[in-house]
Amino acid sequence: MGKPPGMNRSFIKVFAALFAYFVETNNFRVVDAKEYDSRSSSNMSPSDFLDSLMGRTSGYDARIRPNFKGPPVNVTCNIFINSFGSVTETTMVSSFVILLDFHPVRCVNVLSIPQPAGPPVNVTCNIFINSFGSIAETTMDYRVNIFLRQKWNDPRLAYSKYPDPSLDLDPSMLDSIWKPDLFFANEKGANFHDVTTDNKLLRISKDGTVLYSIRLTLILSCPMDLKNFPMDVQTCTMQLESFGYTMNDLIFEWQEAGAVQVSEGLTLPQFIMREEKELGYCTKHYNTGKFTCIEVKFHLERQMGYYLIQMYIPSLLIVILSWVSFWINMDAAPARVALGITTVLTMTTQSSGSRASLPKVSYVKAIDIWMAVCLLFVFAALLEYAGVNFVSRQQKEFLRLKRRQRRNQKDDDMGEGQFNFAGYNMSQCLPVKDGSAIKNAAPAPNPQPSIPKDIDAMRKKFVDRAKRIDTISRAAFPLAFLIFNVFYWITYKIIRHEDIHQK
Repeated sequence: MGKPPGMNRSFIKVFAALFAYFVETNNFRVVDAKEYDSRSSSNMSPSDFLDSLMGRTSGYDARIRPNFKGPPVNVTCNIFINSFGSVTETTMVSSFVILLDFHPVRCVNVLSIPQPAGPPVNVTCNIFINSFGSIAETTMDYRVNIFLRQKWNDPRLAYSKYPDPSLDLDPSMLDSIWKPDLFFANEKGANFHDVTTDNKLLRISKDGTVLYSIRLTLILSCPMDLKNFPMDVQTCTMQLESFGYTMNDLIFEWQEAGAVQVSEGLTLPQFIMREEKELGYCTKHYNTGKFTCIEVKFHLERQMGYYLIQMYIPSLLIVILSWVSFWINMDAAPARVALGITTVLTMTTQSSGSRASLPKVSYVKAIDIWMAVCLLFVFAALLEYAGVNFVSRQQKEFLRLKRRQRRNQKDDDMGEGQFNFAGYNMSQCLPVKDGSAIKNAAPAPNPQPSIPKDIDAMRKKFVDRAKRIDTISRAAFPLAFLIFNVFYWITYKIIRHEDIHQK
């Protein structure tokens, strides 16, 4: 028996009404769930957010500061100085012992590379130089204190549920995220800073961009060319390289603007740092692969004020002092010899002192040429007096030689037994064979005594020769030293200096 048509229509209406009610109820639940999620996300605490982002479930999180998103934390500090001293001029630092009391500053799963199967991670680097100094020629290195900043994108750390555009996190969170394995290729020594806390900064942006900043003190090698020392210009490099990731996984690059910044008022004791700094790449090829590397070159121009005062001017005065002996009487042998030996020994000590702070290199430096020529001039002044003394004593040797010749001639005459009686006026008393005496014989002249005038003339001749040597030296030595100075300073301050600047 079939159902009447009216009943079918009523059944369809009831079914349609139930279906509409069911759809409306589901829509309400979806909307209500969205509203609930929105309210819950806006009310989510920073700890819950960090737990969801980093995988921690604790209700209290020591990775964020007190009163997060509230007023700043007021830190009260005081120090008690126990001692103050050890102020060192060479390194321009001071050390002192203090007691530091402070009230809480803040309440305080290494991951894989962000894109292990994708393109390499680009890490943008920039450095801020706090201090630059302690440049040592003997060890050929320099000391620098910097802020090293690295920035890269890690999509796994992107977030949208938290309203702030970026999060500044505690340094302890660094152990929970992936970081580039950067190291300094020309580093000799380094240390982190942890006073009063670890000097590190971690900032994560909404799009997953990570900023990692750290303060470091580095001792970096700097091979130096000291041929023009102390008028040289040195180029010291800083190389940043990846240790374990090849260029297939990691690429370093310099920040486009402000890659290398220098602290305002930064000065060096002996050098001037040029403003231009060369940025470049130094990609390394090893047996283990091709590794990314970037470098910056610092051009340091040495200021020679210290060396002028300590080396050049004293050595110049010592050379001039050695010329004083040219005006001292040649008969004052003790004075001239003492002056000459003193200047030679002083110049030798000065030359040794100039090499004490320099490495034992095989080539000749500019300071070596200066010291060697100064020592040569001082030694030549000492030898000049030896020549003057020798020439002035030649007349005595000549007279001694003539005296010896006369004595030898007299001895020869006595040996032959021949006497000259005429000298005694005995020629009239000598008889002849026939018994008659020699008459009208002219008496022999008396022997002529030595003439003192000849001796004085000879002595004056040799003394004049010696004085002429002193007179010539008074002009020749300063003129020769002046010519050397002209060639020396033109060569090293103009010609070679321009060649260095062109390089």
